[in-house]
Amino acid sequence: QVQLVESGGGLVQAGGSLRLSCAASGFTFSSYAMGWFRQAPGKEREFVASIVRSGGGTYYADSVKGRFTISRDNAKNTVFLEMSSLNSEDTAVYLCAAGRAASEMRAGSGIAFWGKGTLVTVSS
Repeated sequence: QVQLVESGGGLVQAGGSLRLSCAASGFTFSSYAMGWFRQAPGKEREFVASIVRSGGGTYYADSVKGRFTISRDNAKNTVFLEMSSLNSEDTAVYLCAAGRAASEMRAGSGIAFWGKGTLVTVSS
């Protein structure tokens, strides 16, 4: 049974930081690119960041570049999202995804599995 379980969300003040984690099980983690997406209230889901299978390459949405860092630990089947300098526009449910290629995930393509998400709320 495939599972992607996100954790680490919560309430944070503007300018603060959070670290999200996504624990994967039920599939060969190192064979998939991994990514983070987010969906704010009343808005469509959008790409945040993705990372290639080996962890040696990453992609970011322009809105988070320089503030967010995606990483993965293939030994622990976990992908992370370090978020800093948070602002109110970062408030959203953050979802973890496994896909065919990190580059394709930028367009929301090639997604094989989705997590259920973790809520991040940034207070101003």
